Amino acid sequence: MLLTGWAFWLPLIWAVLIALAVFLYVCMDGFDLGIGILFPFLPEKAERDVAVNTVAPVWDGNETWLVLGGGGLLAVFPLAYAVVLPALYMPLILMLLALVFRGVAFEMRFRAENGTQQLWWDRAFSWGSMVAAFTQGIALGAFVQGIEVSGRSYAGGWWDWLSPFSVLTGGALMAGYALLGACWLLWKTEGPLHARAATLAWRFALATVAAIALVSAIMPFLQPAFAARWLTFPNLLFAAPVPVLVAFLIWRFFHALAEDTGHGGMVDARPFLLALGLFALSYAGLGVSMWPMIVPPAFSIWEAAAPPASQGFLLVGAAVLIPVILAYTGYVYWLFRGKVTHESGYH
Repeated sequence: MLLTGWAFWLPLIWAVLIALAVFLYVCMDGFDLGIGILFPFLPEKAERDVAVNTVAPVWDGNETWLVLGGGGLLAVFPLAYAVVLPALYMPLILMLLALVFRGVAFEMRFRAENGTQQLWWDRAFSWGSMVAAFTQGIALGAFVQGIEVSGRSYAGGWWDWLSPFSVLTGGALMAGYALLGACWLLWKTEGPLHARAATLAWRFALATVAAIALVSAIMPFLQPAFAARWLTFPNLLFAAPVPVLVAFLIWRFFHALAEDTGHGGMVDARPFLLALGLFALSYAGLGVSMWPMIVPPAFSIWEAAAPPASQGFLLVGAAVLIPVILAYTGYVYWLFRGKVTHESGYH
């Protein structure tokens, strides 16, 4: 059936908005989850305090985009929501519990009555961050490798989400989030913590690059449609810029790490921004593979979409709320710009 007018454009607009919301969540909550993943590598209490203070003003707001992505999927693509949620119940429930767990630990570590209590809350914060990152990666891997559908319902088993590929993507996302966290600390800290963050950034950058290469090598063989996008002409010509740009950004990233000074300004910000660029290109590569499927390989965005009237009504609200969210998020990041120290906080 040929779709025209709003029946064609509304699902397309909403697919872009939801994809953007998920990407913004990955970027912004990724680095504060990365801070928790890095806690075992920060042995000094003072360093952990500064690391947490770098994200304290923004970490709650970062999760706004997760709500927007999930809520938008339910409202605009209800068929996709009804199929994907049963397929991924376990990793998603574990992710939400871990986010709650780390949120409680984040607040309680400041209220601990002694060092022993704070150490355990720090461990809880770190464990929650690791589980949340790992389960997000597992959910992504299970989603990408395909969901078994019969008619309009999930037809797979309870453990279909668990596979070698989903475990690989879980580990890859943990490494990527740790890289974002280390690069964020490069930007926001100075002195010994900055030097430690530089060392961690090198290590997790190597792990992330290896994970990108391995996942990229496996992806085309997960589904015939993926192979057609990446390994056949003329599709290969359109997809080729993504790996080329990834290689360029990897080179620029390691060059920026080598030039990092710790004195502030854009020099310290470049590794973080380039790491975000790697995430953006990896996300683009995922889009190239999956487009236009929203439940691979069963449903496209048009097949899973709600009626155009519902989409149009919701789009009016999104057109008002999304700019407001972007504005206050940008203002908060600008307000708390600058380096963070143990003694003086923001300056």
